[in-house]
This record gives sequence, structure tokens and C-alpha cells, in this order.
Amino acid sequence: MGLTLTFRLLHTSDWHLGRRLYGRSRHREQTAFLDWLAATLDAERIDLLIVSGDIFDASTPSHRCQSRYYRFLHRAAGTACRHIVVIGGNHDAPALLEAPKALLSQLNVHVVGRAAKEIEQEVLTLRDAAGAPQAIVCAVPYLRDREVRASSAGESVADKQRRLLAGIKHHYKRVLNAARGRRDRLGGRIPLIATGHLFAAGGKTETDDGVRELYVGALVRLDAGLFGDDLDYLALGHLHRSQRVAGAEHLRYSGAPLAVSFADAGRSKAVLICEWGPSGRRIRELTVPCFQNLDRIEGDLSAIERRLQRRIDEGRPLWVEVHYTGREMRSDLGDILHRLTAGSSVEILRIRNRRQRSQLMRRADRVEELDELTPSEVFARCLAANHVEADVRPALTTLFEEVLQELYESGAASGRRSP
Repeated sequence: MGLTLTFRLLHTSDWHLGRRLYGRSRHREQTAFLDWLAATLDAERIDLLIVSGDIFDASTPSHRCQSRYYRFLHRAAGTACRHIVVIGGNHDAPALLEAPKALLSQLNVHVVGRAAKEIEQEVLTLRDAAGAPQAIVCAVPYLRDREVRASSAGESVADKQRRLLAGIKHHYKRVLNAARGRRDRLGGRIPLIATGHLFAAGGKTETDDGVRELYVGALVRLDAGLFGDDLDYLALGHLHRSQRVAGAEHLRYSGAPLAVSFADAGRSKAVLICEWGPSGRRIRELTVPCFQNLDRIEGDLSAIERRLQRRIDEGRPLWVEVHYTGREMRSDLGDILHRLTAGSSVEILRIRNRRQRSQLMRRADRVEELDELTPSEVFARCLAANHVEADVRPALTTLFEEVLQELYESGAASGRRSP
């Protein structure tokens, strides 16, 4: 790059403010993270903070969640960090994010909640205190189906998927070309950075990690080639595991900074710091402190009791999910375990009794828990239960998924709660 001055970017995403874990509030934990993040901006002398979507967990966040968010932005604007870029994710309501956009811009907080009508509005030139350009950011948010694809009567699901992919690619091509032109006019030496809230091809997810399909009924995955070979950093959101895209060091998901489920028990979380200077670009992970310990305990009753007792003896606050796999049928499992942990710092949030479920399944054709099914799976069960003829099920399923997609997107766009 030939830079003589250092420029530092901190990349984070998927805060999901307001998210609960089996009914438990995470206000303390989320506030602690934001306090840590604000302090980190100063400690690491960060110039640019990028938040790559899903700031909130719901499109109608509580006043408490919104207050937490705006307090953070106010505090962060008073740190060493000169610029903050926030893009909307699929969980966020664009109208809610963009409502204070003009006011936040006075604090150098740049918000892009939805695809802009004018493509240049997604291309940001960030300048230092002296007015010299430091970086160009393609601030591309989560792209909703109706923003990039014109519907056509009679088109098949495959046609819709192809047109959606083509629309997303066309949008990025236009934004990146506009950014490249602007960088050329500025001398071509400053970092070119892009954002996105999407599912990249090859991205890794896990069961129970809370990642929802972005486009209902279509496994839309974006290839890394979409972004070209001249991008200096890609700050992605949506996937909750920190990971590279196509193995590229500079194409990154930061991952969620807090555990989103018990699948994250014992796993460290991070934010990413990218630094440009005389020696080139350097990217490193900065581990986020654990603000709420989680544990997933599995086994028969004696194994679970032994492990729980060890956790109680440690004396630290802990939330636990129990998976009972013993051969003996124990209808009193919950009573036994809750008596064991009563008065301790260990709290059991969920008990999964596989033996009990196995017994039930032998008495019925199929027993499933509703919270383990997607809306599409529930609809499929409904078709089967009502003996809908097999040859009309695909058409009904397509129509259902179209309606569901519209509910997801219209709910987020208007600030209503999505299904």
C-alpha cells in the first residue's frame, strides 16, 4: 500500500442485543461487552469500527436495548476511534437503524440500514482530523430480496434463486466499481474495505448456533470471487463463528462476540483488528472476555451429578444445559438436579431427557419439540397431518416460503417482530 501512517480497523458483528437464553436476560453480559469494546477502541488506538449487522436480535428491540446501543455509540465517539460504520443485518429493522442517521453522522457514525437508492451513498470516504482520506468503505448492508430482484409471474424457485444471486452480485459490482473509481481519483493508496451481511460459500455453521437462513427456501451462497482481488479487507456478518472466507486472510467473519447458545460453551469469542502501515497489512484476533460462563453436561445421572458438584465447588456463576443419556427412565430428573444446585452459583437453564423422549417416541409415530423445528418443517408436518396429496405439496410449499420470506423482510423493514 505504501502507507506511511498506521490505520487500524476493528471488525465486529452479530451483537444480537436483547437476545435471551432460555428466558434468561443477558443485559448484564451485553452491557459488559459494550463497555469492554469501548475501552478497547482506546487501548488499541482504533481509527475505524465496523459493525457488520444484527446489532439487535429482534426488529422491535426494547427501549432498554436501544438505550444500550446509543450509549455505546456516544461513548465510542469520544474515544480514539474517529469513524464508526454500522450496517443493517437480517435481524435489524432498517427504518429503526436509519431514523437517527443524520444526528449520528455528526459523531462520525455512518449508518446504512438498507440498500441505498443511490449507489454512491454506500461508498464512504473516511478522513483523518486534517481532512486527508484514510480509507474507502463500501458499506453494503443485508440485501433484501425485493431490493435486488424484481419478481416475475410464473417463475420457478430455481429461477428466483438465480435472479436473487444475480441481483446481489450486480449490487456489489456497482458499489465496488464506484469505490474503485473514487480511490483512483484520490491517488489509489488508501485501503479499500467492504462490508456485508450474507452467507459466503463454504461458511461454517453448527447445530443450535442461532444462524437463520437469509433467504427462505433458497440456499443462497455467495462466492468469494464476487469481491474481486483488489479488496484490502472484507468485514462480514451473519455467521456466528469467526472464520475466513475461502481461506483468504483478509475476507473475514468476526463471529458473534458473545455465546449465542450452549453450542458455544467453552469456546472463546473474538473481534478482529486489521492494521495497515509501512510494513503492509496485519490481521489479528482479539479475544473477548467471557462475561457469562456456560457449560453443557451430558451423561447418566451419576455422571451429571459428579460434574455438577465440581462446578458448584468451583463457586463461579454458571449457566448449565443438561443432556441426560442414561438408560434408566427418570421422570424426577429435574427435581433431583435442581435440589443439588439450590443455593449455589450454578443455574440449570435446560434439561434434555433423551431417555424420556425415546420412550415417548416408541409410543407414537413421531414426537418432536416445536422449538427444534423451522417454520418450513412445521408446514411440512401440517401438510402430512392433513393428508394433502403429494403432487400438490411442492407448489404449496413454494407459496408458503414466499409468504414467509415476505413476513421476514416486511417485519424487519417496518420494525414489526418477524416470525
